[in-house]
Amino acid sequence: MNMLAIFLGAVGPWQIAIVVVLIVLLFGGKKIPELMRGLGSGIKEFKDAAKEDQPANSKNEQSQKEENKL
Repeated sequence: MNMLAIFLGAVGPWQIAIVVVLIVLLFGGKKIPELMRGLGSGIKEFKDAAKEDQPANSKNEQSQKEENKL
């Protein structure tokens, strides 16, 4: 079996609720939106960096495909 399926099968709604309550107690209600904003901007920066990191070959292939279409 897939390890993720096993893990998700073991986590129920009560366990999720307990984790959410613990997070709210630890960080407070006002701090959570700031944490989520930071997480979102980090993910956005990661995606942008991944797009910029494309190998030169794939960029050349894309330009050749565009030229062939014309």
